[in-house]
Amino acid sequence: MTNQEFSRRRRQLMEMMGEKSVAILPAAPIRIRNRDVEYDYRQDSDFYYLSGFPEPESVLVLVPGREHGEYILFCRENDREKEIWNGPRAGHDGAVSRYGADDSVPIDDIDDILPGLLEDKERVFYTMGNLLDFDQRLIGWVNRLRKGARAGIHTPGEFVSLDHLLHEMRLYKSSQEIKAMKTAADISCLAHTRAMQVCRPGMKEFQLQAELEYIFKHEGASSSAYASIVGSGHNACILHYVENSATMKKGDMVMIDAGAEFDYYAADISRSFPVNGKFSRAQRALYELVLDAQQAAIEEVKPGKHWNDPHNAAVKVLAKGMIDLGLLKGSVKNVIAKEKYRQFYMHRTGHWLGMDVHDVGDYKVEDEWRLLEPGMTLTVEPGIYVAGGNSKVAKKWWDIGIRIEDDVLVTKTGHEVLTAGVTKQIDEIEALMDN
Repeated sequence: MTNQEFSRRRRQLMEMMGEKSVAILPAAPIRIRNRDVEYDYRQDSDFYYLSGFPEPESVLVLVPGREHGEYILFCRENDREKEIWNGPRAGHDGAVSRYGADDSVPIDDIDDILPGLLEDKERVFYTMGNLLDFDQRLIGWVNRLRKGARAGIHTPGEFVSLDHLLHEMRLYKSSQEIKAMKTAADISCLAHTRAMQVCRPGMKEFQLQAELEYIFKHEGASSSAYASIVGSGHNACILHYVENSATMKKGDMVMIDAGAEFDYYAADISRSFPVNGKFSRAQRALYELVLDAQQAAIEEVKPGKHWNDPHNAAVKVLAKGMIDLGLLKGSVKNVIAKEKYRQFYMHRTGHWLGMDVHDVGDYKVEDEWRLLEPGMTLTVEPGIYVAGGNSKVAKKWWDIGIRIEDDVLVTKTGHEVLTAGVTKQIDEIEALMDN
């Protein structure tokens, strides 16, 4: 992202905030993994969306109309000794010159400086509940100001969740965001293709995971966008299986749900294929059903359609197919009305996608499913999961778990599948694995 992009976002937010307001957003804290070892640091998505600033121990403040600069960034000062151990810091000069802050203040001075920025403001835009320690500090600053009311100090009377405005902004992707998401998608497609090419019976699930994540890094992604799922056999029927520790066996399906993160934007792809590279008749039948359901859902992704339309389309195809294959009994109408299909398809067909793999944005507006609009990006991911030991279905279906997931952008005239670069056609998968 360019500094112009971050600046545009801040201007848009401040226009929505209006005068006599202030927005406060703290950076993600450093988290301890064990003892004195830290987790890899990743900036809070909202904070990065507005600033592009990657460092911890920072607070972003926006004050529309402030004479001495509307964008104030509290951050760490340069410290030669600490930078020898942990790497360079932007410092205050860098916060201004490299990251576009109008003013930069030492984070250690925040207790003295920030309360003054709240004086004479009517509204504070801040989301409570994410960082409890910072919540208490903000409450303390406001209470300190209230004690000066007799001296004519005006304190904010209204607190508004910053999420309300900011997450609606994030729902609509700009051209720069779409470019980053396409790069994340392209990298992820290469990784899934590689997984199909190298998969063999006798491999460990984590070895296949290693192939995926090697490609992520090799092609320039900063990391995985989420914990990679590589589940074979029965494990493919566990929706969020992440142990990835089993040995993959001939005759089993393997389901991979993995995506790269590039420039803070996520891809999210699921592909399912036989460990030995050849679909059995039962695997083929279920796979074709899920693929048909996905195609029906993708066709519903276009401006003017409701968020729930792709899900309804997928459920209709899956319900009919489950009946035709003998997994369920009854009419399609009855199976859908009583949600009998949820025995084998228990999740929804997609979610918003962006900086977070399950991205922000309301799915309903005034209790109605919202309309899809250009710039929105979502996943389409129907599936079927038939766990072993289910005496109500034929044994040939046991331990087959299938999910097919793609990332789809709503365009002005319809949609674009961002993850079309990795095949999902049976003949092409078998050909790719036959090497």
